[in-house]
Amino acid sequence: MPARLDTSWSPFVGVIYGVREIGSPEYRYVGLTTKTVSRRRAEHWKAVTHRRRTPFTDWLATAEDQESVSFVPLELVMSDDLDDLGVAEQRWVQRLRQDGHRLLNLTEGGLGPRGYVWSEEQRRAAGERARGRKHPRPLRGEDNPMWGRKHSDEQKARWSESRRGSNAGAANPNHGRFGPEHPAFGRVVSPETRALLSEQKMGEKNPNFGKSASADTRAKMSAARKGKPMPSSRRSAHTRHHTNKGVVSDACQYCIDDNSEE
Repeated sequence: MPARLDTSWSPFVGVIYGVREIGSPEYRYVGLTTKTVSRRRAEHWKAVTHRRRTPFTDWLATAEDQESVSFVPLELVMSDDLDDLGVAEQRWVQRLRQDGHRLLNLTEGGLGPRGYVWSEEQRRAAGERARGRKHPRPLRGEDNPMWGRKHSDEQKARWSESRRGSNAGAANPNHGRFGPEHPAFGRVVSPETRALLSEQKMGEKNPNFGKSASADTRAKMSAARKGKPMPSSRRSAHTRHHTNKGVVSDACQYCIDDNSEE
């Protein structure tokens, strides 16, 4: 197995790599990368530092140090199709598991864990690992790896395109679920939580404090609402949302006036 892969010749799509302890013949993880194995290795250790919870990162966290774990290139995938890289990873995962290697991969390989559902045994095991552990506080200020940095417009466009429609319509896990079937059915925000949320968005803490919509934004909002039935006045809104529904609001002037007349 070469220590360094020559990627100067084409076509090249990526590398399949395995992870094991130094001195042990047993692989504990198989991955793929379109970067270098050393770069992917650094990303895995960064995930451990940021306490990202997966069986593999939990296993890495138990290592004495980074030098005690080896990231070994298994196959250089020569192709112009990214799907071939995923197929190669699946082949290696299947082969090593058949040979008795206790892989910590959550899936059988491929281009991401799309649609994977944990078994009850995996859920219980993950719960046992996490029980009693304190959740780390989010990294803020200069401790955050994105401190002083911004994602490029190209990266934002790629994310936008890759996520487009991923949580809309039938792709939404709550699509078509109403009433008792909806996970939020019957939930009520407590008065304490309401007061806390109100305090967090009050005055200068509100992200829109002191801002006003531009003429272009107002035109877009007007066009989007055109033709939709909306209250023509505060009195109309009071009638529709309070009087007709038997609701009394302490923040509504018309509710206050009506109660004072009684």
